[in-house]
Amino acid sequence: MARRTAFAALAACIALAGLAVPAAAHPHVFVSARAEILYGPDGAVRALKHIWSFDEAYSAYITQGLDKNRDGKLTPDELVELAKINVESLPEVGFFTVAKANGKSQEFGTPVEAGLVFDNKILTLTYTLPLKSPAHANRSFGIEIGDPSYFVAFDIVDAPDAVIMRDAPKGCIVRVARPPKLDPAIQQKLAQEDITATPDTSGLQVTTRALVACP
Repeated sequence: MARRTAFAALAACIALAGLAVPAAAHPHVFVSARAEILYGPDGAVRALKHIWSFDEAYSAYITQGLDKNRDGKLTPDELVELAKINVESLPEVGFFTVAKANGKSQEFGTPVEAGLVFDNKILTLTYTLPLKSPAHANRSFGIEIGDPSYFVAFDIVDAPDAVIMRDAPKGCIVRVARPPKLDPAIQQKLAQEDITATPDTSGLQVTTRALVACP
């Protein structure tokens, strides 16, 4: 079970007994991400939907032994427990998500509709993260996705549907601002840290921001 500690707990350096992850360069997990901002009929933001695909190496590591029927395939049913562990650990790291409505920080409720899919050697986690209270963002709604400690590197996909709105009021638009690539010298410095250390990322932009503006 320790082997399957959620990536979020790894990122927060919450080491369980018997965790045997080799020390390597920061970051230790790479995530290719998409996000959806979900609106209600009243025009308020009600939830975020995250779609996170882990890198191939971590996908292989974290799914070892989960093919119960040994048919060479991993089904959603075989991944239910792992999805539960992942989502339950996310509050400890703030869901790697910050949301602001008209500049005011928002709190999140309990994630729902969590599931994992293993396809083409890649494990993808999908879950819906509701806001504790619907946000009537009549001026702007912004989200920030990433791990400031840089244990987990989030890469918001470079595609038109990287961050999209569902049922948003007419005229709203979303813009995505990705962090700049890290300088090779900074990467080398971070690589010298071991897995139990917290790298100094002060002054570095390692999270992706998306801002919805409505008329």
